Amino acid sequence: MTKLYSRIRGEGFSVLILHGLFGSSDNLGSVATALASKFKTHAIDLRNHGRSFHREEMNYELMAEDVIEYMNDQGIDIAYVLGHSMGGKVAMSLALHQQKRIKAVIVADISPVRYEGHHDEIFAGLFALLESDIVSRKEADSLLAEFVPEQGVRQFLLKNLKAKPGGGFDLKVNLNAIHQNYHHILDGQHAEKPFLGEVLFIAGEASDYIQAAHKEKVVSLFPFAKVRIIPKASHWLHAEKPETFIGICERFLTGID
Repeated sequence: MTKLYSRIRGEGFSVLILHGLFGSSDNLGSVATALASKFKTHAIDLRNHGRSFHREEMNYELMAEDVIEYMNDQGIDIAYVLGHSMGGKVAMSLALHQQKRIKAVIVADISPVRYEGHHDEIFAGLFALLESDIVSRKEADSLLAEFVPEQGVRQFLLKNLKAKPGGGFDLKVNLNAIHQNYHHILDGQHAEKPFLGEVLFIAGEASDYIQAAHKEKVVSLFPFAKVRIIPKASHWLHAEKPETFIGICERFLTGID
């Protein structure tokens, strides 16, 4: 199989860093760089994202298998894993189904539950970009603004633009496959046995992705889970409060036996 693309920094015990939907290894680059002072960080592009391979199939079982293959290729027997949003669900799937390979987990602003879909406008905007004849990033931003009014979200999404050799732009993400498998991306995590290692959930105070109603499901799968809340942070907590987020991650990982 084609290998996952990654950015590797530092030396020491490996920390696998997994981005969210429509993202890439760049999104958590500052986190990977900071943690590289104490660990060997692997910021990974998941399938159908960034510079990694495109496939029609996409679900958490397959994405977890991709990461295990990456670990095998890198000679990593066991690792810490940190994931944001969709990447957090991949991290949880790894911990639950590859328990001997994962020592501890950090889950950023996501729970192991099924969510209702809420990306219709983003899909519409990105498909509009694919079908357009835009010749500049400014044009792309103007077109996307018709669907996505939040400038910060547009800036995040427009990181997927890549110039085509003959002019114009394409997208790094495999938009068709992501759209066709979106119902799988919304899925929650399930397992016959809980993960008995240490797990830290980091939530943004202004985000509703981690709710009190999720506690029973979280504890059933991760009985030793802890939760930290970052004040005045939304779902993009690692970008809005980077120093706080990185500090929480460092203290958690360096405190594991």
